[in-house]
Amino acid sequence: MKKKIIILGATGFIGKNTVELFKNLKQFEVYGTYFKKIPRKDSNIKYLKADLTCKSDVSKCLKGKDYVVQAAAVTGGLKDARKNAIKYISDNAVINSNVLDCSIKHKIKHFIFLSCTLMYKSSFKPQREKDLNLNEKMHPGYFGGAWNKIYIEKICQYYSDISNTKFTVLRHSNVYGPNDKYDLDKSHLFAATIKKVLDTKENSKIKIWGDGNQKRDIIYIDDLTNAIKLAIKNQKNKFEIFNIGSGKMIKVKDLVKKIISKSKKKLLIEYDLSKPSNTFFVSLDCKLALKKIKWKNKTNIEKGIVKTIEWYKKYYRK
Repeated sequence: MKKKIIILGATGFIGKNTVELFKNLKQFEVYGTYFKKIPRKDSNIKYLKADLTCKSDVSKCLKGKDYVVQAAAVTGGLKDARKNAIKYISDNAVINSNVLDCSIKHKIKHFIFLSCTLMYKSSFKPQREKDLNLNEKMHPGYFGGAWNKIYIEKICQYYSDISNTKFTVLRHSNVYGPNDKYDLDKSHLFAATIKKVLDTKENSKIKIWGDGNQKRDIIYIDDLTNAIKLAIKNQKNKFEIFNIGSGKMIKVKDLVKKIISKSKKKLLIEYDLSKPSNTFFVSLDCKLALKKIKWKNKTNIEKGIVKTIEWYKKYYRK
């Protein structure tokens, strides 16, 4: 008998790619939730419309399921996160509280939570899961988002102690690839740069916020969805937290140059120092994921950029 897996936030960036992975695995019957954005019909996916801030909607969706992938979140880039900070915090808190309560109520076998790395301190040294010190000051731009994720992680750990549900927390680095938000106001660095480069006329300038010396640990979306699959397959303990990233940092200006190079366009870069730039940076130590669920990053940045550009040209740009 097939196992029933539901991906919450199935029309979002991570959710959509997770659905695409699991619909091709014969052992799973795949469900996905949506709210405003109506997904394309797919005979291999059963879509359920749900407002995840409404507990009754969440309960109906989770009833009878075996696995839950919590990929639903109010997200955005630095500009939007600062402008709508309270909405990010309150909506995400309500959504996750509903989802966790209903998961326990319906005796979900395994719950996978997509967290983040904003709770770590900025560091050139790769951070292990156990290096997190909650007494250290967090980056002010992401204070609310980081504590929100920590709160949900702690609730997952609590429920793992008092229920039969297994929990996995994936602290992933900056994710990029197909199906991302290519919106200059709401997207993050990689998606925004892809859009700027591919939509800008030859021999023109593109503007990048900051001086370009900021650093990022970025990971291709297929490597993250593979971590979800391997956690379901290989995790033994009731509760685990895994870092999921490349383990390497790249300067923003070097990333932009690589994207321009792979696009085969001739463009000039202008660094806009008047705009806010994210000075937060962290590199991840992912040895624990390799040890416990046999996961490792497989897609290098050059290959990931090429695959993303190809997808954008074929499916996104009009």
